[in-house]
Amino acid sequence: MAETVLSQEEISTRLGELPEWELRDGWIRRTYKSPGWPHTLMLVNAIGYRAEAAFHHPDLSVGWAQVTVKLQTHSAGGITEKDFALAREIEAVALWLPEKGGALEGFPKKWVR
Repeated sequence: MAETVLSQEEISTRLGELPEWELRDGWIRRTYKSPGWPHTLMLVNAIGYRAEAAFHHPDLSVGWAQVTVKLQTHSAGGITEKDFALAREIEAVALWLPEKGGALEGFPKKWVR
């Protein structure tokens, strides 16, 4: 099934739902900051797990305390709904934290942001 490349207007509208994401150089992208290297690696693995399950793979740039995620649908030659669907999944897994006052305490220091 061929993916439909989204127009600039459609991309802008969808980016409104993902405020930390931006369109640059033909990719939608976001940089996540982490408390340090172990957290960065855990985030990369969580993103990789979701991407493989979706069979849609982002380009990742990994540093000591950050991960930059870039998405575009290569086979379509641009940004498609597939990219936004995976961006929403990545956002959910990257920023998930336990509920305050719940059974899970959560990490006591800064987490991914």
